[in-house]
Amino acid sequence: MGVNSGILLVDKPQGITSHDVVARMRRLAGTRKIGHAGTLDPMATGLLVLGVDSATRLLHYLVGLDKEYFATIRLGWGTTTDDAEGEALPATDADRAAIAGLTDEAVRDAMRLQVGEIDQVPSAVSAVKVDGKRAYQRVRDGEQVELASRRVTVSVFEPLASRAGEGCLDLDVRVECSSGTYVRALARDLGAALGTAGHLTALRRSRIGRYSVDEAGELEGFDVAASLIGPADAARRSLPVVEVSAAEAVDLGHGKRVAVDAARLATSDRHAPLAAIGPGNRLIAIVERRGDQLKVVTGFPQEAQS
Repeated sequence: MGVNSGILLVDKPQGITSHDVVARMRRLAGTRKIGHAGTLDPMATGLLVLGVDSATRLLHYLVGLDKEYFATIRLGWGTTTDDAEGEALPATDADRAAIAGLTDEAVRDAMRLQVGEIDQVPSAVSAVKVDGKRAYQRVRDGEQVELASRRVTVSVFEPLASRAGEGCLDLDVRVECSSGTYVRALARDLGAALGTAGHLTALRRSRIGRYSVDEAGELEGFDVAASLIGPADAARRSLPVVEVSAAEAVDLGHGKRVAVDAARLATSDRHAPLAAIGPGNRLIAIVERRGDQLKVVTGFPQEAQS
């Protein structure tokens, strides 16, 4: 039997794809209408945010939330994918010399260079689309892929621990960044800044916006009904909220614009979407301000929230 609409938090294990997790959740929830707010590579673990039934409409507003990761970066040589899933590239004399002379201060300085708004070139083996085709598929088809840089924001890139190995240095790091940031590209570029190569050996996503992996259920034995976060509660975590009356909820439900006084919107950004929540803690719609009115951008069927 299927469940009602809502958001699920899953702690993805290593070695499976995000699509595998979605397929498992579809069987458990009894519905094919499940989507995600950002994938993880098979080697990565951690938080996946899934939308069920009409709450999939919320995912558009969750994809752009900032994220936190804990990762391990190996300096000393690179791989064809900038992570542990690719083929190792042989270390050069320059790589070995750079590793031998590395200091903690030099590592911290190089990491600071990647904090703030930066232009980052994604790995060629990534999900970025090039003329409608994923970059990784073009690489698999034997094409030479060069991706354009993109503007991303790295709020935190800090070392937590380090371990010297044979011709390498492993760094445990914490990263807070905007959506669209590639942590393996941070690993690659950190190595380059230090005169060597680098790649990611482990990655765990711990947070998306105000959703934490500490709340997430493990895939084995996952209880969908007990874990479901209702649409209104999910929206409250992700968007500014405007509370609406029963009459306003009916009008918004019919796609009508609703007049609203400025005092009710004093804390919201004039251009930001808002979650309109009605009596009974029901998510009525995602709305935008149009002068002194609220205009529906995305509606939510009420029967799916019962």
